[in-house]
Amino acid sequence: MSDEIGFPTGDLMKGKRGLIMGVANKNSIAWRIAEQLHAQGAELAFTYVNESMERRVRPLAESVGAEIIMPCDVTSDDSMDSVFNAVAEKWSEMDFLVHSIAFTDKVALEGSFVENTTRENFKMTMDISTFSFVDAANRAAKLMPNGGSMITLTYLGSERTIPNYNVMGVAKAALEASMRYIARDLGPKGIRVNAISAGPIKTLAAAGISSGRHMFSFNRKASPMRDDTDPKGVAGAALYLLSGLGASCTGETHHVDGGFHIVGMPDESAVID
Repeated sequence: MSDEIGFPTGDLMKGKRGLIMGVANKNSIAWRIAEQLHAQGAELAFTYVNESMERRVRPLAESVGAEIIMPCDVTSDDSMDSVFNAVAEKWSEMDFLVHSIAFTDKVALEGSFVENTTRENFKMTMDISTFSFVDAANRAAKLMPNGGSMITLTYLGSERTIPNYNVMGVAKAALEASMRYIARDLGPKGIRVNAISAGPIKTLAAAGISSGRHMFSFNRKASPMRDDTDPKGVAGAALYLLSGLGASCTGETHHVDGGFHIVGMPDESAVID
């Protein structure tokens, strides 16, 4: 699969402004989504986590004309204040939010969940991977007086056990539950809130999972489509959920994984390593 993905252009997001949180590099799911939204006319703002990530994120953000490109530590109220105050000052209002943020200690993504999960790492993982969406949604909603849409990124490890996904699976389960409660609270304000559960994609985050190669192989061979998850499909799903195409859709976890999530037992013809 080529790294260069072309997106159809249009005006589904013309006049819409939104914040993308979580781009790490050009292979990030969040960046694929940003490309799709830009191709449909959206004006984008970006955050990055530190100076190292800025070197990767800033050139990408500038390539789509972003004028708001800011550092953001989601564990800091002051940092979150700075980002959303900047958005409010520049735009006054915003229309959508893309949240693609998760982190845990790498050692927690190996072996036994029950043995390798510490109190401190559990709290940190939940703060960064789950509460950050609650916090961002609360702040973004205040800048959406005319309604809007929000999405977060999750994975099937929230629903089923995945080797070495461990505490991140627990955090993603909490993220999905949070998404549903946020959708309930913000629905009366005309704000839709959903999650996309993408299949394995070769990103910086996926590289941190020690059984990643097996995960990709198993998903490819066991899914009905017998193929890797296409980032273009994930970006398309995001466009649907963030644009008017997704009207009346809220509180959903939308799977984009070649149908892997429906499989209870792979066919005998699917040879699993």
